[in-house]
Amino acid sequence: MDIALICNENILAPKAKKLREKWGFLASKSEPFQLRLLPDYLALEQLDDKQQGLVFVDFASGAVAHRRKFGGGKGQSIAKAVGIKAGIELHVIDATAGLGRDAFVLASLGCKVDMVERSSIAAALLQDGLERAYLDSEIGEWMQQRMRLTHASGYEYLQNNQADIVYLDPMFPHKKKSALVKKEMRVFQGVVGADLDADDLLDVALAAAKYRVVVKRPDYAPFLNDKKPSMSINMKNNRFDVYVKQAIGR
Repeated sequence: MDIALICNENILAPKAKKLREKWGFLASKSEPFQLRLLPDYLALEQLDDKQQGLVFVDFASGAVAHRRKFGGGKGQSIAKAVGIKAGIELHVIDATAGLGRDAFVLASLGCKVDMVERSSIAAALLQDGLERAYLDSEIGEWMQQRMRLTHASGYEYLQNNQADIVYLDPMFPHKKKSALVKKEMRVFQGVVGADLDADDLLDVALAAAKYRVVVKRPDYAPFLNDKKPSMSINMKNNRFDVYVKQAIGR
């Protein structure tokens, strides 16, 4: 999708120019979505529905920070699905990073996470969030050690890289008028779209993973590539399908 990056702050104009050159964004207006470079962050905006609000990546505060502090630690479903254990540092490839929230949770629990995102829009938002978080006095040091981003196709990346765990959360078409889909995710999905080739990811993920592949799915979605997992961990609106190759630590 061709999308414009708009900047109304003269002091930020050089940065806006660099971002356009790096990611291929337009300088003129685009509909119905645009990116806005603001003093505090880079944001995605839906122009034909202002009520949706701005979408940006913030690892240091807000809901993501609250989840890190009060979300249940290693007792969370995602930690159980990935197989986090005391004394074992897992290397995770998140091949469909999106807005990076699950990757951040895993990194906060001690995993080293390589985020892979093929959408230039999502990757730019992620990079902006990472750069700000790296400077944060509370989380910056360990984030620099545990989280990095690659702008690439998850499928191609998995063909050339390996990790202990491969994590997949492919974009799945949400139910129309579903109250379960947050406003910001509706904006994000409107730009990125569904991962129609998601089924192809499972085989390359299984080849790249040493211990297991974890697939996050809406509760109403079929198994990825119609392949039954070793186990599933059900949550309120989603589930984790876990494909176990061998016990962790062997």
